[in-house]
Amino acid sequence: MYHARAYSFPINITASFSAAIDVFELLAGTNKPVLILGFELGQISEIGDAQEEGLTLVMKRVTGAPTSGSGGGTSSGVPMQPNDVATGATLETGNTTKLTGGTSVDLKRFDWNIRTSLLYMPVPDARFVIDQGTRCVLEMATTPADAITGIHGSLDILELT
Repeated sequence: MYHARAYSFPINITASFSAAIDVFELLAGTNKPVLILGFELGQISEIGDAQEEGLTLVMKRVTGAPTSGSGGGTSSGVPMQPNDVATGATLETGNTTKLTGGTSVDLKRFDWNIRTSLLYMPVPDARFVIDQGTRCVLEMATTPADAITGIHGSLDILELT
């Protein structure tokens, strides 16, 4: 039986981009596998009918020795319980150079109409586990038709100890 600590990572991609990006890249900490509780994404720059578009996002588990993406930012996990310890997981957001290499397995595909928020909150038995030292990437698999400025939301995890 695992003991688990819950964390929420804010996603705040403020840069404008017009290419497909890695929305987030989570690396589970040493001896601390992660259970993905869910995520929420939204954006506010593409709000009119003319800007509406659909994007395909793919959540992947990546093992081996991949090269991490770059060109984005980082996010610090916030403990959901007051005064809890810091998480061992790390999160990068908005990488314009995507993660490469390693062995990846597609876990889930999402079709996101960017005019509305995307909420992914699986039932407990459908949650994905990311082993220690393994990465979970939410990759934008389609290129936006025009520049998007800002994706905001959060990624919620349980860190299993």
